[in-house]
Amino acid sequence: MKMEQPVTTSAPAQAVSPRKWMTPDIVRQAEQLLSRMSLEDKVGQMTQYDWGFNPINPETGVSQRDLLLEEIRQGRVGSIFNLSGAEEANELQRAIQEHTSQQIPLLIGRDVIHGYKTVFPIPLAQASAWNPDLARRTAEAASRESLADGVAWVFAPMIDVSRDPRWGRIAESIGEDPLLTSQYAKAWVEGAQIDDGAGQATASCPKHFAGYGLAEAGRDYNTVDLSDHVLREVILPPFREAVDAGALSIMASFNEVNGIPVCANPYLLKTILRDEWGFEGIVASDYNALQELIVHGVAGSEEEAAERSILAGCDMDMHSGFYMRHLPKLVREGRVPERLIDESVLRILAVKIKLGLFEQPYVAIPPAEAAAEARATFTELAREAARESIVLLRNEGQVLPLRKEGVSIAVIGPLADNSKDPLGCWAMDGNPADVISLLEGIRQAAGAEAGAAIHYAEGCAIDADGEDGFEAALEAARQADVVVLALGEALEMSGESRSRTSLDLPGAQRKLVQAVAALGKPVVAVVLSGRPLALPWLQEHAAAIVQAWHLGVQSGHAIADVLFGDYNPSGRLSVTFPHNVGQVPIYYYRKKTGRPPAGVYSSYYIDSTTEPLYPFGYGLSYTSFEYSSITADRTSMSANGDLNLSVTVTNTGDHEGEEVVQCYIRDEVASVTQPLKKLIGFRKISLRPGESANVTLNVQSDSLAILDQDMKLTTEPGDFTVWIGPNASAGQTITIKVVE
Repeated sequence: MKMEQPVTTSAPAQAVSPRKWMTPDIVRQAEQLLSRMSLEDKVGQMTQYDWGFNPINPETGVSQRDLLLEEIRQGRVGSIFNLSGAEEANELQRAIQEHTSQQIPLLIGRDVIHGYKTVFPIPLAQASAWNPDLARRTAEAASRESLADGVAWVFAPMIDVSRDPRWGRIAESIGEDPLLTSQYAKAWVEGAQIDDGAGQATASCPKHFAGYGLAEAGRDYNTVDLSDHVLREVILPPFREAVDAGALSIMASFNEVNGIPVCANPYLLKTILRDEWGFEGIVASDYNALQELIVHGVAGSEEEAAERSILAGCDMDMHSGFYMRHLPKLVREGRVPERLIDESVLRILAVKIKLGLFEQPYVAIPPAEAAAEARATFTELAREAARESIVLLRNEGQVLPLRKEGVSIAVIGPLADNSKDPLGCWAMDGNPADVISLLEGIRQAAGAEAGAAIHYAEGCAIDADGEDGFEAALEAARQADVVVLALGEALEMSGESRSRTSLDLPGAQRKLVQAVAALGKPVVAVVLSGRPLALPWLQEHAAAIVQAWHLGVQSGHAIADVLFGDYNPSGRLSVTFPHNVGQVPIYYYRKKTGRPPAGVYSSYYIDSTTEPLYPFGYGLSYTSFEYSSITADRTSMSANGDLNLSVTVTNTGDHEGEEVVQCYIRDEVASVTQPLKKLIGFRKISLRPGESANVTLNVQSDSLAILDQDMKLTTEPGDFTVWIGPNASAGQTITIKVVE
């Protein structure tokens, strides 16, 4: 049987027109409101505070929250974030309605990175599914849950292209590739921005604009130094895709670009975002980022920081209070045109109008039965998302899938009977009580009914060096036919401000693996982490390696589904895995050099390979797939034409399975150096044993376009090598030509 399957592709972001949402009616309503507002009223709308930040003044006994509530009653606050539920949200909205003349509702925000109360896999894991539509569904579910608590503004998706696993926030990213990140950016924005009528709508806030993921040395908040080519070819396309998808806001990042921190950077916030892209929504600072302009050394005072930010195009100040304290004075002194204030406030009002907050500022709390039904649906989705996120890295001797009946399994390791750390970073609203641990998942899948014997021992804590639990772990392993080792990182080891210089397993986990493997039993290593780890030594001790990431509330069920073959793993890496930290940054999208790795006086290491441990796009299955030679309907096209490539993929194994068909190109000769390979399309297909699919890729000239030496997007004539295959290091090739 043959099936025609188109490949998912993306044209460069510069070629797309943004989706306009600010209608004449919205503008008219916003302008009418604006005309009745004092200068202080306007600046209040540009001011956002952290409701969860609530220190008590020891001298007065007055809490920060009491002071903030009074500011809200005076109309001096436009947005708050980090509140604790629907009743509190309604209380604050009621303060606006009862105490202010304009009655402009608050825009209530929250970091909703990978779920709200139902915690889904971390974004880096969801990217490993290579299924943007699945992310669209998890984002929608998260927004529906947050909206039920009054949160109409979700600070997501995080679409920083990230190439350094030392950086803790790589866990929140889609990985290293601009096209894959762009596809997810579009889907995530569309899912996160639900629109079911007045008071039943949400705004997304893609972040961090821009370049944050390239922090030097992988150290969070560190300097970013990048060329305009890298900025526009690698970093910006996902943000342009998010804008084109209709994102109602964007968060400016902490870092500098070309020596100017983003909140004070008119090139990013005005030239690119407003003038080139036509972005209509709110630009919000990151947390206290205006204060950090002083620390960066580009502002000498609060006044100067506020002045530089508003002149650069930052609409809303997150938490520093600089706008409220200084903008009215700066306007009256003539240092800041009131026109800029009006433009920012109009955008903020327009978003609130778009969300229907004026019509319905209060949260309607759903009946308990409806809430429980929705939660069950979201939990089922969490299991689906977690299964697709798992990547099988090694399976020597086909030790996986495990059988259930009559088998004795030892489940060992600090991540086995653990219901906290699978939540992952940025799961503030998740509850460990909702998490299915790996041990519980295995027991439910292969326990009493299947007759499997399950032996458990922790072995060691995640980051402790002690070996006190080793003997119990070894005793459990001696009783078993196969050992499942649950290894990895605590949730606090990844995410914001969680950079690491070591990419090995923390604590005594490596020693535990070595001790258990010395018994000679088959070992299945399940790695639960928020980043790629460098574990080449693990291949010497484990017959199977499963990269499970931090998978959220259905972690244990999803991993058990894979281990026992109830689900054939289909995940593929969205980020390159290094052999060692000395290779970092390592990524497939690397440039050509004058001396590629080839021995002495070339670009190589004297003590390490330059090749990755596992390449971008890599992942195994319980079945096997065979690719035929690529065929083309023609081998040349014009600079504004297209052609079709086809490859037949056959399931040559015994299991039904999914394959991610990936297409890469290389421009062999160009006016500006190009990457050795660049992903231009992909498709996830499902095949039964013996089944074939004919996968067709329509290659348009836009997919081959580059930014030339004049920074113009152009498709240059010449030869292009094309790969279609299972990952960035393999595949069938063909040469195509662009002619004048």
